[in-house]
Amino acid sequence: MSASDIQRVEDEDEESVGWEAIRDLPPSAKLVAKVLEYNETLTQSQLAEETLLPPRTVRYALNRLEEVGVVDSRFSFADARKRIYTLSIE
Repeated sequence: MSASDIQRVEDEDEESVGWEAIRDLPPSAKLVAKVLEYNETLTQSQLAEETLLPPRTVRYALNRLEEVGVVDSRFSFADARKRIYTLSIE
């Protein structure tokens, strides 16, 4: 395998972690991803408010998005009980 072939395979792997990875997810996960695309960082309760989805559905959608690696989460500095979610794709 040449260096250009290796680079092509790495580029394909990076693309599969993009919006392509979201294609087969439930509609709630797609909606949460879109809301995160327009709002850089949101908590779970803010996502529930923005999407008008129940908190349990938002939690499920975030878990699915984290499984495919398109959402990052970190603890909130303002309130350590909350997590802040960001979309990790462009």
